[in-house]
Amino acid sequence: MKCPFCGNMDSQVKDSRPSDDGAAIRRRRSCPNCNGRFTTFERVQLRELVILKRNGRRTPFDRDKLERSLAIALRKRPIQPEQVEQMVSRIVRQLESLGETEIPSSVVGDFIMKALKGVDEVAYVRYASVYKDFRATGDFARFLGDEGLDDDQGPSRT
Repeated sequence: MKCPFCGNMDSQVKDSRPSDDGAAIRRRRSCPNCNGRFTTFERVQLRELVILKRNGRRTPFDRDKLERSLAIALRKRPIQPEQVEQMVSRIVRQLESLGETEIPSSVVGDFIMKALKGVDEVAYVRYASVYKDFRATGDFARFLGDEGLDDDQGPSRT
């Protein structure tokens, strides 16, 4: 594995352990050239996934982009990083289990929406506002009404 600090192509594994419920292996590595230490993750990849965008473009599936999207929706919410990683792994497994190599971006968005709804309603609405392209406050009100999330059970902020 290439050292991210000095570019040396020969790093040494110092520690390996299962991660993410056994779906990945976390490896602590050390570079003999610069003594830098870093972590890598090894995951099973069943097939190369390609995302079919709304505009017709095809892009390779990017697990990191999925993780960033969830992190943005979950920013400042009481969700642990381990929960986010589990959500990402679950969504990736769902995508791989579809049996298709080309997956419409709307399918990915639907999986994300479903995952967020079960974890945090605020993050769910945040993600929906971008995914469903809300343009005005009325879009939020309609969405919340359609989803049954507008029952106003929370504390008032007046």
